[in-house]
Amino acid sequence: MVGVTAYLGLGSNLGDRLANLARAARLLAGQPGVRVVRSSRVYETEPVGGPAQPDYLNAVLEAETALRPRELLAACLGVEEAMGRVRGERWGPRVIDVDLLTYDDLEVDEPDLVLPHPRMHERGFVLIPLAELDADPPLPGGRRLSTLRLGPGMVLGVRPSAPPLEIGG
Repeated sequence: MVGVTAYLGLGSNLGDRLANLARAARLLAGQPGVRVVRSSRVYETEPVGGPAQPDYLNAVLEAETALRPRELLAACLGVEEAMGRVRGERWGPRVIDVDLLTYDDLEVDEPDLVLPHPRMHERGFVLIPLAELDADPPLPGGRRLSTLRLGPGMVLGVRPSAPPLEIGG
């Protein structure tokens, strides 16, 4: 498949969290126009914002895609829907969250699509697994990871939990 590289962030804190991440990876790999190349390790993290809730498991997937950004976003939302994601309280608990983090070096700033993901540079649970797959990914505002100064608050509480997710064909 000829396409672009995109990174997708996965998170789950309800039910069998690891199984949820694995199922999301399989569903994404099964989307037409999407080839999941590899996964970061899985990390356990405390929730950021929102109500009191269980800890999350998080991972990042590298995907090669022939889809345009909006089509890839729709595929991500379709996986969430297929897995029973209910959009309730902002930053509330969820069976699965699939975020489109980057799409090559493309920058988009529209009401329903912002690339790179607008808060990824503030979240260790995104940056740490993403850096396993891309040492210097693009960040909001035209910056790169290599230009960020990561304080201890960014990395504390991001604990390795499981090996990379298996990527099916």
